[in-house]
Parts: sequence; C-alpha cells; structure tokens
Amino acid sequence: MTLSPLLIIVVVLVLYLLSSIQILAEYERGVVFRLGKLLPRPKGPGIVFVFRPIDRLVKISLRTVVMDVPPQDIITRDNVSVKVNAVVYFRVIDPRRAVVEVENYMYATSQLSQTTLRSVLGQAELDDLLAERERLNHELQKILDQQTDPWGIKVSAVEVKHVDLPQDMQRAMARQAEAEREKRAKIIHAEGELIASEKLSQAAGIIDKEPAAMTLRYLQTLTEIAAEQNSTIIFPLPIELMRMLRATER
Repeated sequence: MTLSPLLIIVVVLVLYLLSSIQILAEYERGVVFRLGKLLPRPKGPGIVFVFRPIDRLVKISLRTVVMDVPPQDIITRDNVSVKVNAVVYFRVIDPRRAVVEVENYMYATSQLSQTTLRSVLGQAELDDLLAERERLNHELQKILDQQTDPWGIKVSAVEVKHVDLPQDMQRAMARQAEAEREKRAKIIHAEGELIASEKLSQAAGIIDKEPAAMTLRYLQTLTEIAAEQNSTIIFPLPIELMRMLRATER
C-alpha cells in the first residue's frame, strides 16, 4: 500500500505545525529571532507558534531568582581578613535585553555580585560590617541594580548571610566585650555607692537634728536582731559617754 503524495504532504504539514507549537507558562516569556532578527515583542504566555527553521525561541523565566554568592575573602578597611557570603534576589523585567545585551545573565549577575561584594565590604570597617549590615545591604542592592539595569534585570534585595571571623579575632572581641561589661558594672556600682552616701548623709543630718530618732533606730535594730534568734546582742555606746568617763578619770 502506497501513500499518495498529497497525503504525505498533509502529514508533513501536520507534523511541522505540531512541532511549531510551544506552550509558555504564566511566568515565562519567549524571545523570538526571525531570520536572526529580534522581534519587537516577547511571546507568551500560552500557545506560541515558532516556524522553524526561520524562527528561534529563547525562553526566559520572570520569577524571582535566589542566588547564593559564594564566600569571598575580604580585607576590611581596618585590615581584618574575613569571609563573607550573601544572597541576591533578582528577576528579569525585560526578556529581550536579558537575551541580547548579555551572553548569560545568570552567570554575569553572579560574577558581578561577587566583585561588588568584595569592593563594597572592603571599604567598611569590621565594626560597621557587624553592626550596620542593613546599610551595607542597601548599598550593595543599589549598586547591583544600577549595573544590571542595562541587562533588563531588577535586583530587589541583597542580604549578607554570614561573616566568618578568624579565631584570634573572635577571642579578642570576646575579651573586649568582657572588659566593656566589667566597665559598666564598676560604673553602676560606683553610682550606687554615690547615691547611698548621699542618702546616708541626709539621714545623718535628720538624726542629728532629732536625738530621739537615734533611739528609735537603735530599738528597730534590736528588733531585727531578735528576729534572727541570735544569742549575741551588741549594745552601742555613744562616743560622748566614753569621752565623759575619760574626763572623770583624769
């Protein structure tokens, strides 16, 4: 049984049409080159017809990409060697430029993120790198966004994940933190002594004006000692009485 030429042509056309159908998801766009020339608008989402070999379709995802920046050896401005890694969040906003303006936008963005991380953090001191991370993240995001804009890429955020300090620097920072805590403890203790001395001075002035206050204070002290069920009770003697006894002996 032989097929007629017309039937063969129909079958070939059907197979060609089926192979020309491309289905793009909601988050995908297709950049089409027709005879090597870029079409003005990307295709998709939905069903797209690609007439091969005249057309060539390049699929581009519009979803946000989370890219890990490998650990980078960085020397801070105060000459401390650290290892820092980060995360970059970006997405393609112009598929045509992402295909035409750069060979591989994923690889290019990764390399640019590494160099920018070393450049920006190398200008900061160690204390700024640890305490002002939000400001540095914003600066990194701004620089990367400006540099990737010609590629049709929008960098939405950059987050420094981890700062790996040398062991000797960790021990030095621990000693510094301990010294700071001891300093604050001594200052608080000294302030407490000052306040206590001021209150005692005020109390002594009041007791000096009211002699009966000393007797009341003495009785209160006896009550506190008796509450502890001690067998020894101390009776204070006024200094003036001792002076009077010495004067009579002379």
